[in-house]
Amino acid sequence: MPPSAAEDPELLARYCQALETAFVARAGVLGRYGRLLPGAGAAVMAVADIPGVVQTVLTGTIKPNAVAKLRAFGLEDALDLEIGGYGSDAYPRGSLLMRVRHQASEKYRASVDHVPAVYVADSERDIEAAALGGARCLAVATGRATVAELRDAGADLVLTDLADTGQVLTALDRLTRVTVRR
Repeated sequence: MPPSAAEDPELLARYCQALETAFVARAGVLGRYGRLLPGAGAAVMAVADIPGVVQTVLTGTIKPNAVAKLRAFGLEDALDLEIGGYGSDAYPRGSLLMRVRHQASEKYRASVDHVPAVYVADSERDIEAAALGGARCLAVATGRATVAELRDAGADLVLTDLADTGQVLTALDRLTRVTVRR
């Protein structure tokens, strides 16, 4: 029995190729019309400067398009895009986060169980993925969800935005501290 359209890996590959081609055709307008959320670029760059921290992405965007977006705003070198998770990966986000953490563990030779991970999220589904993937969750109310909805969904910390880089760094510090249980 042939696979359904939803199960056909060749169909997904063709779709991703068409999506990449369409994006490349319009890549020149990204720098002119695209925008970063206030403080997002500064936050990414500040975290990149912290010794021992590895940043990557977990996004619904396919990898070539995610890289192009980051490149348009000068952020691609601040992230390890090799270990990221992308929309072209056939995993639910929680599972994808676990896979990304294991890839990082192998690449950087650090145990997933002993290295804190933080998922920066803006939706209830992202918060669920963080919990499934074994990461703490810093939610930012820059999407459709409100601060209250993000808190109710179980985020470890919630910010209204990324505009204050110091506040972002403080939140990440709080979430990555290792506490000894007695």
